[in-house]
Amino acid sequence: MNSNPDINKVVRQHAEMADFFSGGLTIKKTGTPDLSGEAQAKAEPQHQTTRPPCPPETIKEIEDIAEQTRQCRKCDLGGLRTNAVPGEGNPAARIMFIGEAPGADEDAQARPFVGRAGQLLDKIIAACGLKREEVWIGNILKCRPPDNRDPRPEEIIACLPYLQRQIELINPDIIVALGAHAAKTLLDTPKAIGQLRGLFHEYQPGIGKKPIKLMATFHPAYLLRNYSDDNRRKVWADMKKVLAELGLPTPPSKRAASS
Repeated sequence: MNSNPDINKVVRQHAEMADFFSGGLTIKKTGTPDLSGEAQAKAEPQHQTTRPPCPPETIKEIEDIAEQTRQCRKCDLGGLRTNAVPGEGNPAARIMFIGEAPGADEDAQARPFVGRAGQLLDKIIAACGLKREEVWIGNILKCRPPDNRDPRPEEIIACLPYLQRQIELINPDIIVALGAHAAKTLLDTPKAIGQLRGLFHEYQPGIGKKPIKLMATFHPAYLLRNYSDDNRRKVWADMKKVLAELGLPTPPSKRAASS
């Protein structure tokens, strides 16, 4: 029996997954005349995808945290990395996407989610009718673990305060925890991602502070490794709940628009 993977099948599956998340924005044309300029602005409801701009001191502190992560040597990863990956995005974001740790591409570019999993995350964000520059993206760890191994407890303990402060400063309406490590760390729970995903939980930013809603879902890398319509639909169902909670519209799917 041939154990070699079917390369054409793998390529086709990944193309279908990309289409599933990116194709949802294709809308069938109707007989309604095109609108432009002021008429179009009046015809289309305006939805708030970000909050008002942050004060300069907040932006400065976020930048200071990024510099601190670049200088950090609190655990062994600081001496093994190529670059720290502090996170990036809109400091007035309503949504923060949090993964577990940078990978090889992120370590090389000092940016979060820029590899294959990041490309899929971009498609998920776009399928929600959002832009990457409207959200904030980061990880539990700011440095890549060797060979992309799981984060170790002492590494999480050393690195987590950076993220906790970033969350406090950005104060999003919703955190989307991507994968088991992010969800279990932020919720301080041993529960599996299968038990956590699809439900809103509460992230506690600190004593006396208002809890932040957290939606756990599968990591994009998990989707790439475990391709199935069921897994894709679960992630999309999770994101539709996030959009509904924020009062944002769910873009029509290509299938629904063409039917």
